[in-house]
Amino acid sequence: MSRVFIWPAIRFVKLSGKGLRLKQLSNEVSSEVSVVIPAYNIRSYLMPALLSLQQQTLSSFEALIVDDGSTDGTAEAAIAFAKGDQRFRVLRKKNGGLSSARNHGIRHARSDYIALLDGDDLYSPDKLARHVAVLQQKPEVGVVYSASQAIRDDGRPTPIRLSGKPVYADPLIALLCKNFIGHGSNAVFRKRIFEEVGEFDESLRSCEDIDFWLRIAAVRHWQFYRDPQVLCKYRVRPSGLSFNVERMHFCQMQVLESARQRSPETVEPMLPTARAYAYRLLARLSLSAGDRDQAEHYIGQAWAEDATIFYRDPRSLITLVSVKLMPVANVIIGRLLGRASSVHK
Repeated sequence: MSRVFIWPAIRFVKLSGKGLRLKQLSNEVSSEVSVVIPAYNIRSYLMPALLSLQQQTLSSFEALIVDDGSTDGTAEAAIAFAKGDQRFRVLRKKNGGLSSARNHGIRHARSDYIALLDGDDLYSPDKLARHVAVLQQKPEVGVVYSASQAIRDDGRPTPIRLSGKPVYADPLIALLCKNFIGHGSNAVFRKRIFEEVGEFDESLRSCEDIDFWLRIAAVRHWQFYRDPQVLCKYRVRPSGLSFNVERMHFCQMQVLESARQRSPETVEPMLPTARAYAYRLLARLSLSAGDRDQAEHYIGQAWAEDATIFYRDPRSLITLVSVKLMPVANVIIGRLLGRASSVHK
């Protein structure tokens, strides 16, 4: 899982001015949404995630906790919780990885809308109500997401926020460069999209979510809708899959190649820029892991692919400066997150 960010007039819908009055709409929401919660050895984190669902202002949901072969008592804790709330169900399976768990949960979902919540993350109380309201009111919208905030391993907030703003107007091109949805717990989407573009790729051990969003963007008839409010909190953990930088590098290149094969005319001209952004992210992760040589290598690769990202995108420039001033950057990251850790899941 990658826990690893102008508006177009057509593809993205801006929430302001004459946009949806979501507060009013949320009171009219009656459709059910299925929340799929992959869970593997996260017993110490799971209860806050489930409680954040119980506190939703939209009460008509089902929560599918998919235990992916845990050995730490995660399944037992989930079963005990579900006994007290009939909206929660526990599905148990052999360990197959994050994509396998998500696919398993979605296959068992009974509603038209799918929400993803990793078992160590949290929803704000209005998350489901606001997103389901958009999907009900806007049939052209396929995926809804929001801004989000990082929390430390111990649950305390950090100043790190993901706005969700794409760097290009075309969602396909934007996703090639940055996962503007941000992380795997942020999106709510129509179940029929899953049936249309296919399941999460279980061969990918990282970047499986960006691969899924790229496939949706490639069909060209679904819009992505950003709610600018912070409605999700994602936990930064040293054990997150994205912390394995080499594995992420391999998966990134695999995802970009798959995108090129689907849409060669659109993707091929963007590949140098897309690779530059990919290397920039790898440099940031290497920086977080305290590996200066690796960070220098990847930031150099990003510069070689497309140096313009460093003056067009403030986050890229910050990464470049941070790599060059790595000892200072490590101290800042350590203070923000409690210890050296991945800055993006």
